[in-house]
Amino acid sequence: MTVDFNGVGPGQPNNRTGNATDKTGNAPRTSQQPASDTAAKQSSGARADSVSLSDQSKALKSLESRLAEYPEVDDARVAEIRAALEDGSYKVDAEKLAQKMLDEDQGIFG
Repeated sequence: MTVDFNGVGPGQPNNRTGNATDKTGNAPRTSQQPASDTAAKQSSGARADSVSLSDQSKALKSLESRLAEYPEVDDARVAEIRAALEDGSYKVDAEKLAQKMLDEDQGIFG
C-alpha cells in the first residue's frame, strides 16, 4: 500500500522548495518540447548495456528446460498409493516417520 502525503511518495525526497509534482511524482512540463524528443536526446548519449552468461548459468538454464518437460506429479505413483490406501495394503512405518520429522526439526532449528 502506497501512501502519498502532499505529492511525496516512496523514493522521493521531501521537496518543499515550491516545485509542484503530479501524482506520479513528476514535475509538470514547462517546455514546449515533446516527450519523445526529450527521450531521444537522453538515449542518444547512453551506451548500450550487454550481458554475458557464465557456463554455469547456461548449464542451469539447460537443466531448467529439461526439468520443465517432466510432470510435476507422478500420476502413476499417486494411483498406486491411492489403490493401496483403498485396499488397506498401505502401511506407514511410524518409527521411520518420527525420525524424519525429528531430522526436519533439526534442520530448521539446528
